[in-house]
This record gives sequence, structure tokens and C-alpha cells, in this order.
Amino acid sequence: MALEMRIPSPGESITEVEIASWLVEDGAYVEKDQTIAEIDSDKATLELNAEAAGAVKILVEEGSTVKVGDVVCSIDTSAKAPEGKPAKKEEAKEEVTKAPPAKEIETVSAGEKGGEGYAKGHPSVAAKKIMQENGVSASQVKGTGRSGRITKGDVLEALSSGTGNNLPEGWGGREQERQKLSSLRRKLAQRLVAVKNETAMLTTFNEVDMSRLMDLRKKYKDRFEKTHGVKLGFMSFFTKAVTEALKNFPNVNAMIDGEEIIYHRYADVGIAVSTPKGLMVPVLRNAEQMSLADIERNIGTLAGKARDGKITIDEMTGGTFTITNGGVFGSMLSTPIINPPQSGILGMHNIVERPIAVNGEVVIRPVMYLALSYDHRIIDGKDSVGFLVNVKQMIEDPVRMLTGGKDTDELLLAL
Repeated sequence: MALEMRIPSPGESITEVEIASWLVEDGAYVEKDQTIAEIDSDKATLELNAEAAGAVKILVEEGSTVKVGDVVCSIDTSAKAPEGKPAKKEEAKEEVTKAPPAKEIETVSAGEKGGEGYAKGHPSVAAKKIMQENGVSASQVKGTGRSGRITKGDVLEALSSGTGNNLPEGWGGREQERQKLSSLRRKLAQRLVAVKNETAMLTTFNEVDMSRLMDLRKKYKDRFEKTHGVKLGFMSFFTKAVTEALKNFPNVNAMIDGEEIIYHRYADVGIAVSTPKGLMVPVLRNAEQMSLADIERNIGTLAGKARDGKITIDEMTGGTFTITNGGVFGSMLSTPIINPPQSGILGMHNIVERPIAVNGEVVIRPVMYLALSYDHRIIDGKDSVGFLVNVKQMIEDPVRMLTGGKDTDELLLAL
């Protein structure tokens, strides 16, 4: 019996997807629930799982655009599993975990196990990093490691002999390569152009002295990680500062809907994440109610899912404000583009020691430049500048930020 596999609906408003890659070959035997293909929509990468065990017949080529509900492959459920292939996952797991006899471990070499030279020409992790930094290709290095693997020492020896021209592999000639834009990249391009054309986008800047925040983080980061099981980063402080500032400047947290303004009484903060497939923005729901540990934990989970292609569309929709951090790539200053239909986005940048004036004296402090891009149709200059100054004040006085905007004197008077 042939079971037809159709494209499921990834979410509302999505009618087409693209077959990004088939993870099995035509005619291969697959188990039920095995992932057989990756599907790109204009918002996320999804997985297509086998609905039954059997032999798969691929009907649509990689890179093809198909509609939701289209049949892309079929599974012959009458096909039998190949000999030696466990029919059940439990049996497969048992085979993997069952240790071979000691004699086999001693007599089977790595080369015999995978074929002679199965690792030949493949660099170790350390070797690969050095090769990338120095523009050395695998063909330029003779591997002396086990089964021909390229080691760190092999690369260093090749460099000492003059190998390497600081060009990535494949460069140096006149070759060109064409690749079709993924549906995610095409949609991203359309949205970015639309934002520039359909909003009155403006950017305001400020600088932040990071010294007090860095001292606070240094003092508590080990205890924080031990207590909460997550590392204490800067993103949680900025997210917390943003949620507090949004309460004071509600226009920055609002959006235009036709001839009306929608004011949100909550802060769903999107965190821009760079992934191999393009920029994605997972959303922290009700970030204003989260602790620093909650923010760090949720950012880590969502960012990991985005990079692994496991993020869902629901986890990327409905944000009211976005934060993007170009500083992780070394950016000094930028003008981030608004994530529609939101009205504001905060850009963080790298931290650099700079000379600044403090009480009439020039001192060296770690400084970060901040950028707020906003839709001038809904946010006036007063609110945009006030919002950014408010974020600056809380980052420069993190105790005030963590106490809801109150300083030490106000807390003492309230006791």
C-alpha cells in the first residue's frame, strides 16, 4: 500500500513552501516518525516526518516550490525492512548500546572499521579553525593523524613551509557560483524593502558607560550560574531595561493598524538571532514579568532552536519590540531596520574602551553605542530620545533597573 505524504500547513497565511533538502534517498527504507525532509517556509524551517514505515518514493525535487497540501512523496508500507536493519527503534537502540567483545575492540582498527583512509583529508576541530584563519585548503595539507586525518600539527607544519595564501578554499581563479535564494531569504528581503518604503524610519543614538554593569556582572556571574544553571550575560540586563522603559514610553511599544494605534500593555520582546538560513527573531512572551534568569534561560532555548532549524512560527510571531546585537560580530555602530509591524528596534554594539569626560576629568571607560530605530509616524522625537536615555540610565545604574526604577534612598524611605 502506498501512503501519500502531503505538505502540512506551517501556519496561517502560508500557502507555499520550498523543499530545502531530502534527508533520505529515493527508495530508502524509513521508520515511522523519521525525519525525511527539511521544508523552508518564508518564516521558518520545518521538518517532514514519515507517517509510517516503508520504502519512500520521492516525487518532488529539492529546491522545488510546492503548495500546502501537495503530495511530495509516497511510502510503500508493504516494503520490508532490509536485512540487519532493526524493525523497531528499541531494537536499534539496544544494538547501539550493546558493547562488542574486548577482542573485537583490540583487533579492529579505525582504518578497517570505516575503510582504508576513511578520515583521510578531514581536519580535526583545532586544525580546521587554523586552516580557515590562514586560507589553507585540505588539499594543501598532508594528514598524518589516524587514518590520514589532518591534525593541528600538520597545519602548522604546512604553514611553516609557506603553504597558505589567506584565500578561502576555491578562491584565486575566476569561478562563479549561483544559488537560488531560499524562501526565507526572499521573504526577508521583501520585508526589509517594504519597511524602508512604508514607514517614516528614523534612528537616534546614545552611548552607555558599561563599567558599573560589567562590575556587577563580574561580581555575581559565578554565583548566578551556580544558583540558576544559566550564565549571566548582557542581553538579560538590556531586555530588562527595555521592558522598564517601555512602561514609561508606551508609544514605543505600540503599532499602527490602519487608522488606529494599538497600545500593548505587555512587552513581547523579539531577540534577533543570526542563523545559517538567515535572520530570525524569536519572541520572549511577557518579558516584563521575567527575572534575569528567566530571560537568559528563554533566550538560550529559543536561540538554540532557531540555529538548529527547530523554531516554530508561533515562537517568532507577535512581538511588540525587538533587540538586535551587532556587537557580537564587532559592529561599532549601525542603523537597525524596524521589524514590522512593530514601531521600534534597539541596536546594541560592541564594547570598546574610550576616553570620556567624568566630573571634568578624562577617564577611560568601557562604552557601548546604542541605536534606536523607530517609526516617526507614531513615535515623536521626544519619546524616542526619552526612551533611549531611560535605557541608558538603567544600564549605567543597574541597581535602579533591578528595583523597578527606584534608587537606594527611595527603597529605604519606603521601608
